[in-house]
Amino acid sequence: MPAKKLDQKKLDYYKKLLVKLRDDLVHDIRNMSDNTGSSSNDSSDVSGHVQHMADVATDMYDKEFSLGLASHDREVLHKINAALKRIDDGTYGFCLATGKPISQARLKAIPYAEYCLKYQEELENSNQI
Repeated sequence: MPAKKLDQKKLDYYKKLLVKLRDDLVHDIRNMSDNTGSSSNDSSDVSGHVQHMADVATDMYDKEFSLGLASHDREVLHKINAALKRIDDGTYGFCLATGKPISQARLKAIPYAEYCLKYQEELENSNQI
């Protein structure tokens, strides 16, 4: 017996949730890009004095940290867009690997989830060496 697809009301709920997540992420990515791009790359402050090496290192760390967050956000954004496409395709809510339904609790927690919990755990365990 094939697994039952989500009804239209639930699909609309998840679509709305995914669109809101996407909008929030795009906003966050833009803010991070604006903040990291607005800093000067030289090692002097506005008064023309050279900054201490520790201050320069802290600034560089902050920029790298922000870029790492933006990179992670872009990955999540890609997953959100893929989930929205699956809603349109009629395949949303099913594990990409096994084809089994993804639990409602998992979809509420991670609406862009690609795999059922069991398969996700197998993936994570196989990557631990």
